[in-house]
Amino acid sequence: MPNGSLNDWLHPKFGLRTPSNTLNLAQRLDIAVDVMDALDYLHNHCHPPIIHCDIKPSNILLAEDMSARIGDFGLSRILAECASQTIQNSNSMFRIRGSVGYVAPEYGEGSYVSALGDVYSLGILLLEMFTGKSPIDDMFRGSLDLHKFCKDALPKRIWEVADTVMWLPTATHDSTTRTRIESCLISAIGLGISCSEKQPRERILIHDATIEMHAIRDSYLIFARPLEA
Repeated sequence: MPNGSLNDWLHPKFGLRTPSNTLNLAQRLDIAVDVMDALDYLHNHCHPPIIHCDIKPSNILLAEDMSARIGDFGLSRILAECASQTIQNSNSMFRIRGSVGYVAPEYGEGSYVSALGDVYSLGILLLEMFTGKSPIDDMFRGSLDLHKFCKDALPKRIWEVADTVMWLPTATHDSTTRTRIESCLISAIGLGISCSEKQPRERILIHDATIEMHAIRDSYLIFARPLEA
């Protein structure tokens, strides 16, 4: 793809991050919407549903206009096939893990592949997009992971975890603009937390998450698009 992968933009080679080689907040919101629309389609509008099993930045590809596509379906499974497996013949299902840092915790306990497993990976992806922190960063040790790092910061310490390079091109903001950015970040990171809860039953469904991300993006862009043009 002309603009490589999302990982190339979140974590540039040589670690040098400047306004010219990173994504602003509006672009990240657009990419999040594209990814969630795609997952909603795979889970709810394909018959039978398709589970990707490896949602991560290097598998999000960016077109010339920076719109996002989900790539690498090498681990994907058709849900109808997953549901029909029995305990006796499902060993191959248990080997599906995805990538370290993004794989749903229940997969490590032998659970079947599910749409909620993709939702977990999506949640980690969202947190990474808006904090700039990889889930396998050296700072995450012991009980501290990216989910907890973000959850502990909401809402009052949101500026401590947000990726500051998102608004370097428009670093000087009045109080109104700062408030809009803060509200957007709280909502976007909060959605990432809702998607990446450890227990599957506590995660938001992809359809509801997609609707929420559209609302977050649209609310911010109505105000901020001229600033980030």
